[in-house]
Amino acid sequence: MGMMMEMMESMPEAQTMGMDMTMMQECLEACSAVSMCATMCADADMGEGMGRCAVMCSNMADVASTTMRMMMRPSGYDMGVMRAMMSACMTMGEACAAECRMHAEMSEHCRICMMACDAMVASLRKMTDSMSMA
Repeated sequence: MGMMMEMMESMPEAQTMGMDMTMMQECLEACSAVSMCATMCADADMGEGMGRCAVMCSNMADVASTTMRMMMRPSGYDMGVMRAMMSACMTMGEACAAECRMHAEMSEHCRICMMACDAMVASLRKMTDSMSMA
């Protein structure tokens, strides 16, 4: 068992809210990956003169990072706010993936960022669907 999973399992607040720790870890890892990929993609975009993509990726990195940090503080959860934040992150992820998809054939960093966004959206969707049932 990894250190992150041990930490999450030590947090009774998340468990009492019926949150699946494995799904939560997947979401945290997916948001972290997007935050890093989108930051690096934005930096590369600026060097290539792709201003719109750079801004989209910068915004995506911020939203993913904020969503991740909120998920790591379950004692402060308001489930309505958490669902709204996850929904906003998925919407931003879809928009960022669409922007990067336009450049994916000519730009490896955009292809990687697109894939990270798609994976994050799928992970968050799975989590929000499970939360709706709980």
